[in-house]
Amino acid sequence: MNESELETYLIAIRRHLHQYPELSKQEFETTKSIEKWLKEADVELRKTKLETGVFADIKGGKSGPTVALRADIDALPIEENTGLPYASKLKGVMHACGHDFHTAAAIGAAYLLKKNQSELSGTVRLLFQPAEELGGGAKQVMEDGQLDGVEAIIGLHNKPELPVGTIGLKEGPLMAAVDRFHIVLYGKGSHAAIPQNGRDPIVAAGHLITALQTVVSRNVSPLQSAVLSVTKIIGGSTWNVIPGDVTLEGTIRTFDSSIREEVKAKFYQIVDSISAAFSQEAEIKWVPGPPQLVNHKTVTNIARKSAEKQSLHIIDPEPSMAGEDFSYYLQHIPGTFAFFGTNGNEDWHHPAFTVDESAIIKAAYFLYESTRELLDSHFGS
Repeated sequence: MNESELETYLIAIRRHLHQYPELSKQEFETTKSIEKWLKEADVELRKTKLETGVFADIKGGKSGPTVALRADIDALPIEENTGLPYASKLKGVMHACGHDFHTAAAIGAAYLLKKNQSELSGTVRLLFQPAEELGGGAKQVMEDGQLDGVEAIIGLHNKPELPVGTIGLKEGPLMAAVDRFHIVLYGKGSHAAIPQNGRDPIVAAGHLITALQTVVSRNVSPLQSAVLSVTKIIGGSTWNVIPGDVTLEGTIRTFDSSIREEVKAKFYQIVDSISAAFSQEAEIKWVPGPPQLVNHKTVTNIARKSAEKQSLHIIDPEPSMAGEDFSYYLQHIPGTFAFFGTNGNEDWHHPAFTVDESAIIKAAYFLYESTRELLDSHFGS
């Protein structure tokens, strides 16, 4: 098919995925659809022990390294509010982060790579990864052996605030490390009229929320980046009873490994001190997420060459405090992760999130050209 036909085809794929989104580790129909589309292109699928996700190889006509191209396939537990004719048909589930866009673009790149298979100097490993939103899908892919033998990797993420035709490429840190916390303060309940007979966890929680803001503001240099957000608080059941416990949840984002550890230590210190001061027992659950995403200089420069070949407008993007489990791959092999302009109306994870579909074919060609450039560079050989 020519470029115009391919673009129409990829838009149809994206719209199908958008209508039938599936949550992390539940991408069963998405997996079947991707397998079907790849088989139609005569792309060789790889065996996997994972229940969801699709992996494939396109072996070139010439010898060379193996490089990977990755797209994530899961959706979010969000009720869609776009009004699109192809809006999600599943209540409370939506592709609100554009993984349908990533998948369609990667399938487009796979078609182009297969079409030019004899010219490839090596092998392209296709990773249609499940469970990115849970932050553990990439680790499962590696445990499944899908990264074995791969010497470099390319990925991208749509960026709503960038116009179509713009790409953000940056060596070094691009996205933050993600940690999640869950705190329960156990006090003693009482009648609201006789608080002296209890140990009020709501008052303690209020002081704790305020004190936690100093973890970043008074412990991290203004020249460094970190953020702490308390995003959930649950406590009490009626107006005249002081509850026995209060639950707090939130997240901490950092760009530096040492700061990540320092922030965690200070967090524990403050929780322990505040809870003791208010006669509470504190239960802390710390859930570490993906590390900071750090792009490799050489692979980023190769991707920049590919973007230049496409006449994309290349910018040095502002690092994002959002997390991405693509970072796990980059701990093991060199690679780069790009921000691709989609001219959206809302940011990631918003019920009205959309993408400009004219960016899909551009993203497909960028992934295609980048993997070809990596192979031609004989990276790792």
